[in-house]
Amino acid sequence: MRIAVVGGTGTAGSRVAALAQEQGHDVVVMSRSSGVDLVTGAGLAEALDGVQVAIDASSPTPPDESMSRFDAVVRSARNLVHACVDAEVRRLVALSIANVEKPDFDTFSYYVAKRDQEETVRNSGLEVSVVRSAQWFEFAERSSAVSYEPDRVTAQDWYVQPIAVDAVAEVLVREATRRRAQDVTIAGPEAVRLPDLVRRLLAARGDARPVIVVEPPLPGFGNGALLAGPGMEILGPNVAGWIAGRHSRLA
Repeated sequence: MRIAVVGGTGTAGSRVAALAQEQGHDVVVMSRSSGVDLVTGAGLAEALDGVQVAIDASSPTPPDESMSRFDAVVRSARNLVHACVDAEVRRLVALSIANVEKPDFDTFSYYVAKRDQEETVRNSGLEVSVVRSAQWFEFAERSSAVSYEPDRVTAQDWYVQPIAVDAVAEVLVREATRRRAQDVTIAGPEAVRLPDLVRRLLAARGDARPVIVVEPPLPGFGNGALLAGPGMEILGPNVAGWIAGRHSRLA
C-alpha cells in the first residue's frame, strides 16, 4: 500500500513512517524539508500522486508572525483535505487530541483549531479515521509546557494520562491499514502530574536540577479534564516502564 505520512519527520510522523516501512508499505514522507508545505499547499498534489491512504501526524506552524497558530492549523487541514480529494486518496487518518471537545478548552486556541480540523476531515467525503491521543510521555522532554534551563526545569501543572508516541504510531498505522475506518481515542494506563513525570525522568538520568511548578494556562489542564474516559483504548507502558525504556535507549 502506498501511504503518505504528513508531518513525516516530526515526533509522531517519523515513527509512523518507520513502522509503515517496516511493514512493507510504500511510504511517502511529507514535510517542509521534502518540499511539501501544508499551510500554502505547495507540493501536496505531487506528493499525493498514487497514494491510497494519508496519515496526518502534522503539527503546522505559521510561516511568520502575520499568521496565528490557529489559522495555520485550520488552513493546513483544508489544504490537505482538498488535495486528498483531488488525488482520489481513499482514506485519511487524522491525529487529534483526546478530550479536545470538552468545554474546559473552549478558550484555548490550539484545541479549538484541532476541533475545526476534525470537522474539516469528517466533512471531506473521504473515508476517515480520527485518532484522538492523550498527551505523550515525550512531552516531559520537549513541549510548550516544560522549559529546560541550565539550573532548573519549569513544568506546568498538567494532570495527564500519558501514552508513548511509539504506541500512538502503532495505532495510526493500524487504522490506516484496517479494512474499515473507525475513530479511536487512546491513552496510557496511569495518570500523573506533569511536574512529577519530569522529576522521575530527571532522577532516572541522574539530573539534579529542581523542577519548578507553574500554573497551566487553563484550569482544565490540571483538573482531570485530560484523563481517560469511558471507551478509550488504554495502551502501555506505564510511567515506570516508559522511563526505564527511555533511560536504556540513552544509556
